[in-house]
Amino acid sequence: MEHVTVTFLRDDNIDAPVLIEGLPGIGHVGKLVAEHLIHELEGEKIGEISSLHFPPQVIVDEQGVTHLVNNEIYRSEKDGKALLFLVGDFQSNSAEGHYVLAERYLDIAEDLGVRRVYALGGYGVGHLVENPRVLSAINMVHLRPEVEAAGGSFENAGSDGMIVGASGLLLGLGEPRGIEGICLMGETSGYIVDPKSADSLLAVLSRLIGIEVDHTSLQQRAENMEQIIAKIQEAEEARGREELSYIG
Repeated sequence: MEHVTVTFLRDDNIDAPVLIEGLPGIGHVGKLVAEHLIHELEGEKIGEISSLHFPPQVIVDEQGVTHLVNNEIYRSEKDGKALLFLVGDFQSNSAEGHYVLAERYLDIAEDLGVRRVYALGGYGVGHLVENPRVLSAINMVHLRPEVEAAGGSFENAGSDGMIVGASGLLLGLGEPRGIEGICLMGETSGYIVDPKSADSLLAVLSRLIGIEVDHTSLQQRAENMEQIIAKIQEAEEARGREELSYIG
């Protein structure tokens, strides 16, 4: 097996100028947004990526048949605008693997005519956030006004923060290739899967790509998550009152 193996399910008319990366990360924020877009825009799976740098495991399907783990490439087109998506459940097990995979992702992007990459993720703050900001990073300075106009924030700039994994490396390794890179990170506690943060990120990304999509299912997931959090908080407060009643 090669370090990275890419298998295309079709090879005709799959070029697109934009790639949206939504691999697993903090709060699964980027993953939620990318998968929501694929569903709403009726994306078609056009490729699979397997790698020695993914976890050493297989997936067992409903028939009991095993399959190597992989990430996937989808394509959608709306209003004459074509998009590619890089999604899946896996990032590398090692630092070297992150670089190997990111370079291969960018090879694929170049081969398919991608000129801009949107890397999506979460920005962990360690506490629940009522109104999540969408913090941003870019690999070319001329992109900043466009991102700010769409609602992205650069309040984290200069804080010596780091972007780990594919989202960071796609920007860093893409710049020498001339591929524009924008990283959008929804503010999130980092403790839970966060559809509320994903909804905020989706609003900014939609303005940048110029495609409006229905937010309903994502917002419903956010409401359901808030109800779950409220119940957990109520249970913790009740437990605290019960413990206090035994004191003195």
